Amino acid sequence: MNGLNEQLLQLTYIRFLTLFGQCAMLIFTLYVLQAEINPVLMSITFAAFALLNLATFARLHANWPVTEPEFFSHLIADLALFGSLIFQTGGGTNPFIFLLLVPLIIAASTLPWRYTLATALIAMITYTSLLNHYIALVPTADSHAHRLSNLIDLHMTGMWLNFILTAIIVSWFISRMRHSLEHQRVRLESQREKLLQDQQLISLATMAAGTAHELGTPLSTMRVLLSELQADYKTDNVLQEDLLILQQQVDTCAERLQQMARSVRDEQQSHQHLSASQIMDSALEQWQIMRPDATFSYRVEGKETMPELESSSALQQALLNLLNNAADAHPKDIRIELDWTDTNVVLRIYDQGPGLSLEQSQHLGKPFVTTKGKGLGIGLFLTSTTLARYNGDVRLYNHETGGTLTEVNLRRSAEPAEEQEEDLRYVD
Repeated sequence: MNGLNEQLLQLTYIRFLTLFGQCAMLIFTLYVLQAEINPVLMSITFAAFALLNLATFARLHANWPVTEPEFFSHLIADLALFGSLIFQTGGGTNPFIFLLLVPLIIAASTLPWRYTLATALIAMITYTSLLNHYIALVPTADSHAHRLSNLIDLHMTGMWLNFILTAIIVSWFISRMRHSLEHQRVRLESQREKLLQDQQLISLATMAAGTAHELGTPLSTMRVLLSELQADYKTDNVLQEDLLILQQQVDTCAERLQQMARSVRDEQQSHQHLSASQIMDSALEQWQIMRPDATFSYRVEGKETMPELESSSALQQALLNLLNNAADAHPKDIRIELDWTDTNVVLRIYDQGPGLSLEQSQHLGKPFVTTKGKGLGIGLFLTSTTLARYNGDVRLYNHETGGTLTEVNLRRSAEPAEEQEEDLRYVD
C-alpha cells in the first residue's frame, strides 16, 4: 500500500469517528436539549457519509494506487458533507463548525501546496456561507428563557466535545502520518542502498568478464614461450623443472577461467537441492585444498532430520569466502558448527583473530573495503549479496572470548529471492 492509499484508509477511520460522534450529538440534541432538527435531512446526510465510506473501502481493495487528484476529491466530498451537517444544525453558531478544518489539516499534511490552497479556499467559502445561511436550532421567535439556556448549554457542550474530538483526530492522524512517512523513508533508503549495490555488482561483473577475456591472450603467449623454452633447453634438468611448474600454473589459470565461464552457464541451467551437511562437507573439502595451513574442528549440532538447501557454485563460493576470512584472521583452532531450527540453517565460524574494531564495523560489507591489509575488499560484499539471494544473511560478532564469530542464517529449502534485501549486520 502506497502513501496516499494509507492516508485514504486513515481518512475512512476519521469519517467513521465523525459519523459516530455526530450521531451521538444528534440524539443528545433531539432528546435532551429538545432542539428542532429535521431528522430526515440529517439521516440522508448520514447515509451519504456511510455510503461514501463504504465505497472508499471497496476502492481501496483495488490494485491501482490512489492519485493526488482522487485524494483531493475525497477531501472536497468531506467538506461538502460536513457543511451539510453544519447547515442543518445552526451553521456558524454550531460549535462543530471547526470540523471544516479536518480536511484542510489532512490536505496540508499529505498533498502539494496547490491542493492545500484549493481546500483552504473551499473551506473558507463554506464557513462564510454558513454564517448567513443555515437552519437555526432554536427559532428566532422563540424567546423562552429555558430554550435560550438550553441553546447556551448546547453551544458550551458542543465546544468542549469539538475540542476533544479535534485534538484526538489531529493527534492520531499526524502521528500515523509521521509513522507512514518514516516507514516510506526507511524503505526508500533500503531500495536506494540495494540499487547502489546492484550497480556495484554489475560493475564488478563487467570488470571480471573483461579481465577474464583479456587474460586469455597473455596466457596463450606464456604457453607458447614455455613450450619453446622447454624445447630449447632439454638438457637443463633444473630449468626444465622450473618450466614445468610455470606450465602447471599457467594451465591452472586457464582452467580457472574456463571453470568460471562453465559455472555461470551451469548456474542458469540447473538447480540442485542437497542436505546442509553435504553442502558444508563440499565447501570444507575445497577449503582444505586451498588453505592447507588452516586447522579447524567441525561439529554438527542439529538433532533432527538434516534439512535441505539449494546448492549452487555461488553459495559454495560464499561459504569459502567466510572460511578464508576466518583463516586470514588466524589460521589455527578455527571452530565450525552447523545447526538448524524449524525455519533456518545456522552456520557459526569462530576464529581466534583480533576481532573487529568499531571503525571497521561501520564499513563492513561495503565493496572495495578490506580489514586485512590486502586483497580487493569485495569478498564479504559478494558473500552477503549471494546469501541474500537465498533468503539468508551473515552477521559478525566480536566474541566474548576473543576473535570473531561469523554467523550465517539460511532459510530451509528456500528458493532464491529476487528482491531480498542484503542483510549484513555487525554486533559488538
